Amino acid sequence: MDEAIRICLDTGELPEKWYNILPDLREEFPPYLNPKTGEPVKPEDLEAVFIKECVRQEASMERFIDIPNELREYYIMMGRPSPLQRAIKLERYLRTPAKIYYKREDLSPTGSHKLNTAIAQAYYAVKEGVERLTTETGAGQWGSALACSTALVGLKALIFMVRISYMQKPYRKHVMKLYGAEVHPSPSEITSFGRKLLAEDPNNTGSLGIAISEALEAALHDDKTKYSLGSVLNHVLLHQTIVGQEVDLQLKKIDEEPDVLIGCVGGGSNFAGFSYPTIGKYLRGKLEEKPEIIAVEPKACPSMTEGEYRYDFGDAAQTTPLIKMYTLGYGFIPPPIHAGGLRYHGCAPTLSLLVKEGIVKPMAVDQEEAFRGAQLFARTEGVIPAPETSHAVAVAIREALKAKEMGEEKVVVFNYSGHGLLDLEGYKQVLGL
Repeated sequence: MDEAIRICLDTGELPEKWYNILPDLREEFPPYLNPKTGEPVKPEDLEAVFIKECVRQEASMERFIDIPNELREYYIMMGRPSPLQRAIKLERYLRTPAKIYYKREDLSPTGSHKLNTAIAQAYYAVKEGVERLTTETGAGQWGSALACSTALVGLKALIFMVRISYMQKPYRKHVMKLYGAEVHPSPSEITSFGRKLLAEDPNNTGSLGIAISEALEAALHDDKTKYSLGSVLNHVLLHQTIVGQEVDLQLKKIDEEPDVLIGCVGGGSNFAGFSYPTIGKYLRGKLEEKPEIIAVEPKACPSMTEGEYRYDFGDAAQTTPLIKMYTLGYGFIPPPIHAGGLRYHGCAPTLSLLVKEGIVKPMAVDQEEAFRGAQLFARTEGVIPAPETSHAVAVAIREALKAKEMGEEKVVVFNYSGHGLLDLEGYKQVLGL
């Protein structure tokens, strides 16, 4: 083991376990259902498309699950633990008594939090003799992370990128291809479902639900290929909790307690990874007072604020089991906003439960407010947020201004889930740069 890696592992700054929220939920987790029988899906059914260890973690009732040391070494290669920074210049500009902290998930090799689960899934896939992983991607952050991870462990990757993002964000597909991945705009010509949709509408801009269907179709037709998901399901959110555990430790080191926690939500992975460790402590009675926990989504795709809480398919072709979640309907095609990673019709089932119970507060922000907040953040803090992250930035600014109005010295912490250096065309179009 490299000496620098050994020292980092020994300092205790990198979590040794992932946190699993399932044992702490107040309501029983609604099982995934077979759409034909209405019966709960069995693990062996999921193993047809998913990595076996991920299926085991999906239904596990262990509160903490060990992170293999070999995988922790990969985390260190990728920049973990990531820093928690204070936005002092933004505070000064806003003249707020609030302290604003942000967790720097943008500093990973591919620029977002997505590597935290991508490398875990790729690691377990190799152990099980899988040769290729297939997946969908919206803005391209998840696809980039999986392409990087499969390259590192020696796997192939087949990625279906939502067509509108494929056109809006060309450099993300270049990143994926640089890592050796095969990338197709979705709907594509290489799956039967994609060909069907293009025959009906050659100008179909795509959706995450459609891209998921194509990736699942590819996995089901090859015994050596497994499907890898970047959000929504429990094992994915579990892997991301390395973020929130680091935040908890970092705040303790500076003797701070958060009053507000904020994250953006598409499927729910970065938000859950950032907030679940704190929510878990609250659910177990280990916090005197729960922070306000805000999940921010785009007004163009408002699954939590305007969707229904019910069973629905996770993909457009109705291939997945039925999942109980807040949903706009599996056939929903969102407007082509630049926050491609937030254009999902549903929401993680565990997060949906927490929203339903009032533990998490959902909030919707329009694209212009998000980009304006990102512009201010860039001009005061020097870093350019991803369009998805911009939604969390905008609400952090709202909360800081609210603290100013109320004269309250609040501690506001948000997850800076990814950078926007490959999203500049979006900034140009929305802000008229």
